[in-house]
Formats: sequence, structure tokens, C-alpha cells
Amino acid sequence: MSVLGVILAGGLARRMGGQDKAFLSLDGQPLLNRALARLAPQVDTLAINSNGDPALFAGYDAPLVPDLDDSRAGPLAGVLAGLGFAESIGASHVVTVAVDTPFFPFDLVTQLRAVAEAEATPLACAATGERTHPVFGLWPVSLYTDLADALASGERKVDRWTARHGCAIARWTADPFDPFFNVNTPEELTKAESLA
Repeated sequence: MSVLGVILAGGLARRMGGQDKAFLSLDGQPLLNRALARLAPQVDTLAINSNGDPALFAGYDAPLVPDLDDSRAGPLAGVLAGLGFAESIGASHVVTVAVDTPFFPFDLVTQLRAVAEAEATPLACAATGERTHPVFGLWPVSLYTDLADALASGERKVDRWTARHGCAIARWTADPFDPFFNVNTPEELTKAESLA
């Protein structure tokens, strides 16, 4: 299995006043830099999914992979863009993470691969307790066409689409805090600073 890590950084960030969350500073470092540093050791190569100004990403080694159209179809559109890029470079799978989740586990990819293999499912996603985090997922390139068709028919719910194919769940503890805590508001950024 060769894995492309894709950082999903294409959200509209309405609750952050429209700021691009990828470049919000946490502990003196942009969230995007933190995500790249956490994911890089876990995958074979990296890409960034964003529909923002390409000039903002010019200083990064990871290629920018925008959504395939302007429909702003949510995380599944980012997954689809990642799958298409993965196929073009010969990767068999994609693992996605959200740019606004600065503490995601260092063993994310290992655990996602392990549960998918153990349960013989094509897909896997993360969870803490009973709460799933479907954008933190393992996606085989072989499902590219199926996902493209689903998006074209109006599908936007990640967990509804993954349920059609079988999705194993890799679980982490939320003690002392949820590693999938994400930054959606200025208050949550303040909380993340205290956690960092």
C-alpha cells in the first residue's frame, strides 16, 4: 500500500470571520505547518487540498490539489481531488486529515490501515468514544469513480457514502483531551493554545 496524505484545507471558515484557517497561528506556527509536520512521517507523500489563492501555498513542498470544480461540495470533494491526484502519482490509497485539527494522532495512518485490514473493509475512519471523525479516513483510489458519481448525484454526507462500502473504525481515547479537537472559532483557537 502506498499512501498519499492529503490535508483538507478547503473550508470556508465562516465562524473564524472568513480567515483561511490553514494560516491561523497556533503556538507560533500556522495550522497548515503543524498538520504537514504531523502527517509527513506517516505517509509516502503529501498534498494540500485547498481552493484558496495558490500564491499562499507557493512556499510549501506539498503540491496544491484544488477541488475538481467550484461547487464547494465539502470534504468529499477534497477526498475526490486527493484520490485523483493519488492515481496520477501511482499511490494506492489516500489518508485525509483536517487542517484545523492540530493534535491528530501520530499513529493515525498505522491504526487506520490496521483496522481496515483486520475487518477486510476498503475504508477506515477515526473515532473517539462513540463519536466518529469521518474526514480522518483511509480511502482507496479504486473508489474514485464511485465517489465522483455520488458527488455528481448530490451526495455530501461522508458517513453515508462510506457506509455503502464498509468502513472500519479506529478508536482513540479522549483522555486527557480529544486528539481530534478542531478549531472552528476564536474561542477554540484560544483553547488550542492552552493545549499546545
